[in-house]
Amino acid sequence: MIKSMTGFGHGSAEGDGLKVRVDIRTVNNRFLDVHTRMPQELASLEITLKKQIQAALKRGRADVTISVEQVREAKFEINRPLVSGYLKALGELKSDFGLEGSPSLELMAKLPGAMSVSQDQGQLDETLIASVVGAVSQALISLAEMRIAEGQELATELGARLDAIEKALPVVEEHASELPSVYREKLLKKLQDLVPASAIDQTRLAQEAVMLADRSDISEEIARLKSHIVQMRDILGAEGEVGKRLDFILQEMNREANTILSKSNDLAISDAAIVIKTEVEKLREQAQNVE
Repeated sequence: MIKSMTGFGHGSAEGDGLKVRVDIRTVNNRFLDVHTRMPQELASLEITLKKQIQAALKRGRADVTISVEQVREAKFEINRPLVSGYLKALGELKSDFGLEGSPSLELMAKLPGAMSVSQDQGQLDETLIASVVGAVSQALISLAEMRIAEGQELATELGARLDAIEKALPVVEEHASELPSVYREKLLKKLQDLVPASAIDQTRLAQEAVMLADRSDISEEIARLKSHIVQMRDILGAEGEVGKRLDFILQEMNREANTILSKSNDLAISDAAIVIKTEVEKLREQAQNVE
C-alpha cells in the first residue's frame, strides 16, 4: 500500500528526572531532507538520530523538533574568562569616555555564553540517550500510521482518476476505427465540388483516405495508455518507495494524451483526449505526495 509524504508523528518518554518530547512533521519533497531542532546538549546525537529517521523514511522533508524538560535541579557553569573580559572592557569604556554606572547582575545574566548547563560527564547520560531514541521511535511509528492512512486516501483518489481515463478510452478507440471512412467521405465531398463524380478515381480516393488515416493513427498511443494504466494499478498496491515510478509513468501518459490530441482532427476523439489529459494532470498533482 502506498504512503503519503504528508504526516505528523508525536513521541514522548520519561527518564530519571527528565521528560522528552519529539514531534516529526513531513511534507512532500523529491528527495529525503531531514531538519532537526534540538537542545545544544543533544548535538552529539544528531547524526545518530538522523540515521534513525532515514532508515524509516525514503522521501519527503522531515522537520524534527526535540525538547527536553529537566525535572531535577540543573547545575550551571560560569564562563569566567568571558565574564572577566567583558567586565574589563566595560571598565575601559567607563574610563576612556568618562561614563557613570556599573554593570548589574541582570546585565551579566543576559550576556550570551556567560552561563551554560553543566555537563558533569564527557558523554550524555545513558538515560537521556535512551529516552530520546525511544521518543523518536515512537514518533516515527505514529508518523507511519498517519502516512499510511493518507496513502490509502490517495490510492482511492488515484484509482478514481484511472477509472475516468479508462471510461474515455473506448470513445477514442471507436472513433479512431472510423477515421478511414470519415476521411474518404470528406475527400469525396471536396472532389465532387471540383470535378464530376464520373471523373473521380475511387481506388485513388481510397488510397488517399488510408494515407490520411495512417498519419492520424493513434492505435499505438491507445495501447500504451492501456499498458500504463495496468502498471499504475499494480504500483498502487505495491510496498515501499513508488512515487518516482508513478511520476515517470504519468509523464509517459501525458505524452500519449498530447500525441492523440495533435494527431486527430476528430471532435469526439479530441474531447475524449482532453478528458484523459485533464485526469492525467490531476494524477500527477496527487502523485507528487506519494513516497
